[in-house]
Amino acid sequence: MPFPGGLWWLLCCRQGFTLLRRDYGDADREADGEAEEEASFELRAQGDQASLEVSLSQPTRTSSGSERSLLVSEEMRSLIVEKGPGPVEEDPDALVKGWLQREVRGGVKTPWIRPRKYWFVLTPDSLDYYSSNEKGAKRLGSLVLTSLCSVLWPDKQTYKETGYWSVTVFGRKHCYRLYSEHLNEAVRWVCAVQKVIDSKAPVQTPTQLLMRDVEEHCGSPEVLEQIYRCNPILRYTSSPLYAPLLPFPYGSLDQSAPGPRSYTTLRDEAVKLFNSLQQLESQRDPVPLIQGILQTCLDLPPLVDEIYCQLVKQTTEPPAPGGPGDLHYWQLLTCMSCTFLPSPPVLRFLRFHLDRTESRFPASEMAKYACFIREALGKTRGRECVPSLEEILVLMRRQEMVCTVHCPGAAACSVAISSHTTAEEVARELVSRLGLSQSPNLFALYEQSRLREQPVGSSTLLADVLTRFENLAGEEREQDAPCRLCFKHYGFLDTDNVPRDSLEFALLFEQAHEMVLRGYVPTSEETLQTLAALRLQSLNSDFSTHTPFPRLEELFPPHVLHARLPAPCPDPPTPKCRGARLRAGLLAGGLWGHSLAKQRAERDQRLRGRLREEGASTMAAIVEKWKLLQGMGRPEAMAAYVALVREWPGFGSTLFDVDLRASPVGAGPQRLWLGIGAKAVSLYKPGEPEPLDSFCYGRISSFGASDSSTFRLSVEDRDLLFETSQVDEIAQLLTTYLASTGARRPPRPQEPAPGPPLDPDPAALPRGLCPVAGPWQRPPPTGSFGS
Repeated sequence: MPFPGGLWWLLCCRQGFTLLRRDYGDADREADGEAEEEASFELRAQGDQASLEVSLSQPTRTSSGSERSLLVSEEMRSLIVEKGPGPVEEDPDALVKGWLQREVRGGVKTPWIRPRKYWFVLTPDSLDYYSSNEKGAKRLGSLVLTSLCSVLWPDKQTYKETGYWSVTVFGRKHCYRLYSEHLNEAVRWVCAVQKVIDSKAPVQTPTQLLMRDVEEHCGSPEVLEQIYRCNPILRYTSSPLYAPLLPFPYGSLDQSAPGPRSYTTLRDEAVKLFNSLQQLESQRDPVPLIQGILQTCLDLPPLVDEIYCQLVKQTTEPPAPGGPGDLHYWQLLTCMSCTFLPSPPVLRFLRFHLDRTESRFPASEMAKYACFIREALGKTRGRECVPSLEEILVLMRRQEMVCTVHCPGAAACSVAISSHTTAEEVARELVSRLGLSQSPNLFALYEQSRLREQPVGSSTLLADVLTRFENLAGEEREQDAPCRLCFKHYGFLDTDNVPRDSLEFALLFEQAHEMVLRGYVPTSEETLQTLAALRLQSLNSDFSTHTPFPRLEELFPPHVLHARLPAPCPDPPTPKCRGARLRAGLLAGGLWGHSLAKQRAERDQRLRGRLREEGASTMAAIVEKWKLLQGMGRPEAMAAYVALVREWPGFGSTLFDVDLRASPVGAGPQRLWLGIGAKAVSLYKPGEPEPLDSFCYGRISSFGASDSSTFRLSVEDRDLLFETSQVDEIAQLLTTYLASTGARRPPRPQEPAPGPPLDPDPAALPRGLCPVAGPWQRPPPTGSFGS
């Protein structure tokens, strides 16, 4: 019998909405070992503005064994009208009928019994199954269908393993795994069940309804206090949570996340996260647990709103306001506000909670956290990584981090950053601090490690970069150099008029030396030795036997020494005959195999000795040239170094290793250098000083990424395709030069090519790349190519 309206509201005012177990009610219940179901409310909206139908299921005691299996499921009792054992054929509500096989769970010894065939009937409210299709057949079970139910399509892997097409339907408490021998029949059932699910009104939880009530009565303090007093679900609790505060699909497909972490359903993960929150109260060092909760939210984005609601709940009327446990909740809420942005309804509820806390506890630590969180929510956007351990410690103290940026040729700079600081803001500050505002050249931040170097995008959050550095530091070996941030030239628009006594010239000198060491300056070995001597003179001044010598690989390109060594002898080819391969395998496993391994070891040792000899002779030649520079000052040595490097016509260009798929000179696919300069794009054969071909920007009609590893360059009437792993960097640098130099694209129509657009639209470029034109750069002239 349904509750009368007045009695129902009286019950809600006395007990309130709650999803907790044994929190409110009789305190003298006996713990006799029987299972007790949690009291829960489930409200379903019957239309947009219609009244709400409330179904209440009180705690009931059920015994285990066969008696429990005879009880009707709670879903069927609360959400659908009880049907009699009438004839199956005459059911007017049936949408789809048919025989299906269902997987039935067995006992401990037989965990899964062979599927049995049942007669299934799909109605607008439920999926029922009967013992047969005859009149008066007994209904064996029912799965109530709501908007939170989900159905899985049949997969081919299951068909290969079992010979059946599977249909899986997830309900609130049950999961039906059905099987059919025919794919068409399985698809028909899936489509029908999904259509019923889509026709259901969205299920709203009590928390959602109360959030709406709080928003509607935010101007009435008396009503608000009554809402919080009568609904314990809005307040702190020390008991575990047995259901999430927000609705989540049953058996959601978003259960897995990339990486080593494994997850169950969203509903289970939400409950587990609440248990983690309660553990946070007693943790002496909450930082690892906070980072783990943030990582779960990053892996499972639908849980972000749930965690916000749980934190608002646990920080509302706690037993010890401002205590250590309560402050741990506020610290996690602070980290959440700097990492994730909740949905608009949850955001409004969160802002109301912050205002309420500040008004109730002014000048307290909670009020200070609330003020910090409100400001952070106005700046937060998507994060690629969760905060690092250092960032979490800083956020717990509501302070800023200190980021160290290395400047080649100058001292490292310390910059104060927050969780919302971008690379563009730091680069602008360094340009101003180092006096480079009047320079026409372009600057950017770089991620630099022992193996690679790449520019940091203008919109990239430096907090994410520092988190990646922290993760890499835990994976790298001790001898590997740590990753760091560097401030360097990004594009050279004018290298001739840089004052020799300026900091920019020191940056130019260091960047030219990096190009030499990487082998991107094709010149003679004699010139390379001279450059190494000039480098020593700029570092140590005049020659002295007491002066510490840098390592040879810090002065001279290592690949030149390796090129002097003889090519290693290839291993004997594998015989094609089966008998010969068998004899070779037997010999390799015996004494002959040990002899070959010994010969390889001796050969490697001879090569290493030869490499040491070549290095010693090269170092001796460098020292002799160094002695000839007696009396040359550091500025003169740097200027002479840059002048020698500038003799190469491609100086100032950024070189990328590419594989040309269609060569302009008629050759086949080959490894080339793609040089991106301020005035033209050039193609070089590695080690050759003169370009194979060069294209000024006026001849380039379009460019862009054909796919993730192919860069396309359209020059007049031909298309050049380059295979490279730096597609985004090449496209961004080209766009930057075009926008900075005012190059115009010729008004030539071009046939649309399949795939993504090739026009250099800066807004369409992927994130994580350098800016087109930052505020520290020279503004592009009117009508320049680029936005």
